[in-house]
Amino acid sequence: MTNKLFVDACLGKETPYTPVWMMRQAGRYLPEYMAVRAEAGNFLNLCHDPEKACEVSLQPVDIVGVDAAIMFSDILVIPDEMGMDLSFVKGEGPKFSDPLETQADLDRLIGGEEAASKLTYVYDTIKLIKEKLADDKALIGFTGAPWTLATYMIEGQGTKTYNICKKMMYANPALLHKILAKVTEVVKYYMEKQIQAGIDVVQIFDSWAAAIEPSNYDEFSWKYMVEIADYLKAKYPHIPIIMFPKGVPAFIEQGGVYGNFDVFGVDWGTPMALAKEKLGEKYILQGNMEPTRLYSKEATTESVEKIQQIMGGKRHIFNLGHGILPDVPVENAKHFVAECKRVSGKK
Repeated sequence: MTNKLFVDACLGKETPYTPVWMMRQAGRYLPEYMAVRAEAGNFLNLCHDPEKACEVSLQPVDIVGVDAAIMFSDILVIPDEMGMDLSFVKGEGPKFSDPLETQADLDRLIGGEEAASKLTYVYDTIKLIKEKLADDKALIGFTGAPWTLATYMIEGQGTKTYNICKKMMYANPALLHKILAKVTEVVKYYMEKQIQAGIDVVQIFDSWAAAIEPSNYDEFSWKYMVEIADYLKAKYPHIPIIMFPKGVPAFIEQGGVYGNFDVFGVDWGTPMALAKEKLGEKYILQGNMEPTRLYSKEATTESVEKIQQIMGGKRHIFNLGHGILPDVPVENAKHFVAECKRVSGKK
């Protein structure tokens, strides 16, 4: 046993109650976060300022009562430090002025450990959080999955159709695989350096997993996530790894999930009972309350009780099935955390 309940749960050990945290828990629903972001001037400045990033990482632990902090950063700092030109446009989100179209575009990017070494502000943030985080709370580090990162790098921005990426997938799959392989190498070193800086748990987010048809998901995304997990487990077997691919119930149902990791994050569109049936014996499951239920305390309690009924307080971590939304009342987020602890507390 460790002194961190969240880490114990990730490793399948008995805990006094089922631990709980929320994706995007350090964010706009907290007035305290908005105050720090205003001081920083803009989102990227906040990511690049270890003192302020540390402050907002700790806020949900102190205010909402979750069992783990997740370091504040953004998945797109990786392609930014690989040499792409990233900006965040108000009302439009992240944009790259120089999206990848050719092999020459890929060749100009920095790769491997050289790129990962440029992310010093992330590692400094982790060290500061570890100094201030209570000993019984875990610190989660994270990365975007290579496919999710590649979608932004190829499209140049967020997209609803992924048509440029998917055109490459079918018309020039060799180039897409070269992009994914280069990003994968950077991510391996990036996550290793996060572990060396002090994180307790790794989560790999594949936010845009649902853009790939199930029959192609392993080839263009999952196998790269597994490659990263294999690399980390070979060196740091004690560090739990969470995989979170959003929107892949068919991939789960078809038995596509495999790999050397510890926790599978279940999105809100995947029935928890299905995930338990297909994956519950091999992996700890995390999730999967629909985030908009947080607008209603009654709807929150209903969902928490149903998830607890399915999972029985075993091999489970409470979370949302995606990120908390910016206009959720803080009181409702606190209610979610309290209800998770209430329903799962061992008598």
